[in-house]
Amino acid sequence: MDSEKEKGLKTGTTTIGLVCKDGIVMASDRRATMGYFIASKDIDKIYPVSDNIAMTIAGSVGDAQTLIRWMAAEIRLYELKHEKPITVEAAATLLANILTQYKFYPFFVQLLLGGVDEKPRLFSIDMLGGITEEKMTSTGSGSPIAFGVLEEMFREEKDVETNMVIAAKAVSAAMKRDAGSGENIDIVSVTKSSGFKRLQRDDVKKLIAS
Repeated sequence: MDSEKEKGLKTGTTTIGLVCKDGIVMASDRRATMGYFIASKDIDKIYPVSDNIAMTIAGSVGDAQTLIRWMAAEIRLYELKHEKPITVEAAATLLANILTQYKFYPFFVQLLLGGVDEKPRLFSIDMLGGITEEKMTSTGSGSPIAFGVLEEMFREEKDVETNMVIAAKAVSAAMKRDAGSGENIDIVSVTKSSGFKRLQRDDVKKLIAS
């Protein structure tokens, strides 16, 4: 995929972030669009940027993937310099600062960044560098539908395993009504004990059916 085509791809998308008692859950669909054309049916929208931090992407695929690479490099440099892991809040602030610097020529993205340090934390960052801490949130064109499921079912005191089911059901509901969301569902957990872990597709199907 060349850079011009990547710029044209939009994730359309539904992405979800949930804070749980023992970690975070992130979920997304896997469809990328160019206008009304489905350009890809199998694109990653959740990425690790360190052992304990993950990001979701919505918006321009090329812009988002550039930021993923940038963040992974900056976090690695930080950890080498300070000889300790970066905190989730510091990583979110770093990402917000990068976006703020480019607000006159912005990256067309809406991002979620979450992970675990002393406790699970989740941040939403917009294209101009605005940052908010969340317990439960969704981005992308399918987010209004996903929020309907999350508002009813999500509970912060539940564990990662339980909230994975809720995230899967929320993305599944969005895929049924939002043209920009579709194909398969991707689910990731980040915990202190296991770090970044992506579920296999067969396990995701079992969650949806449960």
